[in-house]
Amino acid sequence: MESPVAVNVNDTEHPRVVIVGGGFAGIAVARGLAGSEADVIVVDQHNFHTFQPLLYQVATAGLEPADVAYPIRTIFRNDSNVAFRHGRVTAIDLEAKEVLLADGPHLAYDHLVLASGASAEFFGVPGAAQYSLPLYTLADARHLRNRLLLTLEERDASPENYPPGVTFVVVGGGPTGVETSGSVRELLDICVRRDGLNIDLEQSHVILVDLGDRVLPAFPMSASTYAAKILENRHITLRLGVQVKEVTSTGVVLSDGTTIEAAGVIWAAGVSARGTLAAEALPHQPGPQGRVRVEHDLSVLEHPDVWAIGDAAAVLRGAGDEVCPQLAPVAIQSGKHCAEQILNVLKGKPTKSFKYHDKGMMATIGRRAAVAKMQRGPVIKGTLGWLAWLTLHLFYLVGFRNRFRVLTNWCWRYLDWPSGPRLIVADAETAP
Repeated sequence: MESPVAVNVNDTEHPRVVIVGGGFAGIAVARGLAGSEADVIVVDQHNFHTFQPLLYQVATAGLEPADVAYPIRTIFRNDSNVAFRHGRVTAIDLEAKEVLLADGPHLAYDHLVLASGASAEFFGVPGAAQYSLPLYTLADARHLRNRLLLTLEERDASPENYPPGVTFVVVGGGPTGVETSGSVRELLDICVRRDGLNIDLEQSHVILVDLGDRVLPAFPMSASTYAAKILENRHITLRLGVQVKEVTSTGVVLSDGTTIEAAGVIWAAGVSARGTLAAEALPHQPGPQGRVRVEHDLSVLEHPDVWAIGDAAAVLRGAGDEVCPQLAPVAIQSGKHCAEQILNVLKGKPTKSFKYHDKGMMATIGRRAAVAKMQRGPVIKGTLGWLAWLTLHLFYLVGFRNRFRVLTNWCWRYLDWPSGPRLIVADAETAP
């Protein structure tokens, strides 16, 4: 059987840019090239862009999946030079300059942008990949929500078969772990107090486990102290300074010998590019967390027509060798910079080095509680920090409809505890 023939994006004589990935980084590149002389095609196995910072709210029934996802075709509906291709990339032919897809003809390119993201990093912990619940994709969030709600419904339906309370373990003390812990506890409170589930809150536990000695280690100490205080006040147990040695079907085993029985283990301990397309498509040695090594202008080493950005790339912070963290602001900024450098190359101009502008960090701990550290000024805490967090996330949320729905939902939750989207839309494999 003959291989599919490579085709031009729009069958034109314009330079062709193929972007693999429709996340923050890939969308930023496409936006930067919109209206240019280049023909651009975004390739992704999903036909939507996901606003990942709010996935934990989908997972804990605070938002619907549609609130944090937006069709990629709709984003670029007014940009005639930007197209979308729904498909799964299987390989990159660097010599032929082709992107190989699982179905349909291959895509020829003049410039290739690898923005394929990352996946959950399990650090070789036995059982973690098999039994824990990661939170990186919309499918992860949907699966986790079904698992949480199914577990609660099962405990309510057959109380004689279970302890009176329910326990969930969250692994990871960074922003995702802290935010998820707070939201899981709120979900338990709502389900018992508003929905009347037969579960004893006093004997229910959300336990956050992390190897570090404090939560939110990337934040100033005052923010970590405040976050820990709020978590404990909301009956979330902190197990810091211990490592998860094993995840089992019934809980976790810690490095101090403790075994915690849990109805679910949520994995929020970090991400890695290992095993992803970007890490395996290129012949050279990968960088930290399996990320693609790039030059200071974001082009891939020894391949000036290939670029890597976002979570998939070991993006250098500035003139030195320090690598940027895998965060949404890095993905957005590197995407914008990549688009500018591709345009420079097309115009015969020299490329420029990427410089990351750290505008600060934010993390919400639950209803009316958050911490925000801007580049300048003190740490903002409490309700004011929560409002700052809300405003920033609404600003970056794609699509007016999404902003309106999320804002309405958040305002209603601020004033009262609504019934919320606690719907179990479960496939067979999501049953606990």
